[in-house]
Amino acid sequence: MKRTLGVCYYPEHWPEDQWAEDAAGMVAAGLSWVRIGEFAWARMEAVPGTLTWDWLDRAIDVLGNAGLKIILGTPTATPPRWMLDKYPDMLAADAQGNPRKFGSRRHYDFSHMGYRDECRRIARLMGERYGKNPHIAAWQIDNEYDCHDTTISYSDVARRGFQDWLAQTYQSTDALNRAWGNVFWSMDYDTFDQIDLPNLTVTEPNHPHQLAFRRFSSDQVVAFNKVQADELRQHTDAPLIHNYMGRITSFDHWKVGADLDIASWDSYPIGFLSDRLEGTAEEKQKFLRQGHPDMQAFHHDLYRAVGKGRLWVMEQQPGPVNWAPYNPAPLPGMARLWAWEAFAHGAETVCYFRWRQAPFAQEQMHAGLLRPDRAPAPALAEARQVADEFAQLPDVGTAQAQAALIFDYESAWAWDVQPQGADFEMFRLAFAAYRALRRCGLNVDILPPDTADLSAYKLVLAPGIMTLSDPLRAALAAFKGTALIGPRTDTKTQELEIPVPLGPQLPEVDISVALTESLPPSEQITLQGSGQFVHWFEHLEGNAKVRLATQSGHPAIMGGDHLRYLAGWPDEATFDRIIRDLCAAQGIVTHYLPEGLRIRDTDTHRFVFNYAPEPQDWQGTTIPAAGVHWAVLT
Repeated sequence: MKRTLGVCYYPEHWPEDQWAEDAAGMVAAGLSWVRIGEFAWARMEAVPGTLTWDWLDRAIDVLGNAGLKIILGTPTATPPRWMLDKYPDMLAADAQGNPRKFGSRRHYDFSHMGYRDECRRIARLMGERYGKNPHIAAWQIDNEYDCHDTTISYSDVARRGFQDWLAQTYQSTDALNRAWGNVFWSMDYDTFDQIDLPNLTVTEPNHPHQLAFRRFSSDQVVAFNKVQADELRQHTDAPLIHNYMGRITSFDHWKVGADLDIASWDSYPIGFLSDRLEGTAEEKQKFLRQGHPDMQAFHHDLYRAVGKGRLWVMEQQPGPVNWAPYNPAPLPGMARLWAWEAFAHGAETVCYFRWRQAPFAQEQMHAGLLRPDRAPAPALAEARQVADEFAQLPDVGTAQAQAALIFDYESAWAWDVQPQGADFEMFRLAFAAYRALRRCGLNVDILPPDTADLSAYKLVLAPGIMTLSDPLRAALAAFKGTALIGPRTDTKTQELEIPVPLGPQLPEVDISVALTESLPPSEQITLQGSGQFVHWFEHLEGNAKVRLATQSGHPAIMGGDHLRYLAGWPDEATFDRIIRDLCAAQGIVTHYLPEGLRIRDTDTHRFVFNYAPEPQDWQGTTIPAAGVHWAVLT
């Protein structure tokens, strides 16, 4: 696998006489790729039906002739103002029913068929013009689905689309009423057009109603992406990509990824630390200028799987961002560390955002590789250093992971609409499991919920999966390693109903969840020996062997040699102990890593990343703060 670097660039932002100098500077910095076009619809089509391509033709020629490969974006995340005049009802609405407004970006409703047709049209026109252009080596469709919470819309357009989706899904209101349990509180419907969106109710809407709306909303993203992918496929053989985001679970990335060739994501470690992650004040202070040591790795592993083995980072933070509550600068060396971490997790390309900091508009405080005055910003030298270091390492792939983690977006929606505890969230639970695996020094693969073969792994974790799919259930039955299922796994039907007999219904293991309790931050369940559960605890029944118990004698882990159920949410130290015990039984070597130090193996090398703000020793080598070390695997 050949590693490359790139950058995001906006020729429409700069005088044309600067383009050639910018392109030469990119090449001199060791960059191979440049992404353009994803926000430029108003420059392509300022007047409806009148396409202005000449400036984009020249920009593509300048960049391509300089030796850069171009990722061309479809501009559908930023429809021009005239589009709203044509389709006044295309705006999404928030949960209070208030329409979004023009004046920013992503101001469209995924379910608006008129706008979807416009997106199909612009994708077709771009494909016809640039699909065979030798400089266009990849395409990006739209930009950052669900950025600014835009997957879910409570508009009239969404309501009508949802009613039609329900009619196709359930076929009759009798079937829907039974599936949703609408006999409760006299919520039965006689016709599909009686069914409204699940917002503005007196108290919480019915949970399966909310879950159905989340499924509908996700399906709109999938369909929106697919119409553009289908158009572009007719005109280009270049790979199709979307740039996903961090900690976004509002749509099913597995289904979107099925229509694309590569999964990329936008990595902003310092912004995510303060904006999207729980943590103590001390922890956030320690990693203030580095980002959380597992956040980037989790998404690299997730999106490598969504991309069917192909991963890019389309936007990599180079300096302070503009959108988090506070925006400190990275420690020197972090722009290099983040890039190498992505490559160690299988990334083919890392693109920095952006080439030159914009001196105007909403993102003018977002750093680039150049300052607004065109002088080098600190990350430019680090990008050049990474490019120079490519010659020191062979082009390799990722090593076989010892452990796998099942991740399911539908389960995330289920627990969003029925959390049962104020701090229960699917991503948070899955991330806690992933962090425990990483703290033990393991390579981890993240797998979809319909995975049918687990034979490549010795250890599998499946936390918080609402309902085990038939393929996964069969894979677990055949699994020869150890699978740790739960908590809150296979305890509901697809309609969020408690199954009878009670779940989980695990192959050849007699366990059921008899009672569930969520725990406030002031309460913990103490385990025998040491350790505790936080957030969540389930009272288990059954004849399976008790592997770990609480201090009061309740089962904490039950099961056989290959399939076990975890009844609660372990704190960090407890999760580490559980993982180490399971690894020891499977002959998996684990490590005791200093706080902030992480390792990742490729086919040939072991990488060591130091996220700590101070140097740390690892097996006789001192790793500087924000440092990267690699050595040949023996």
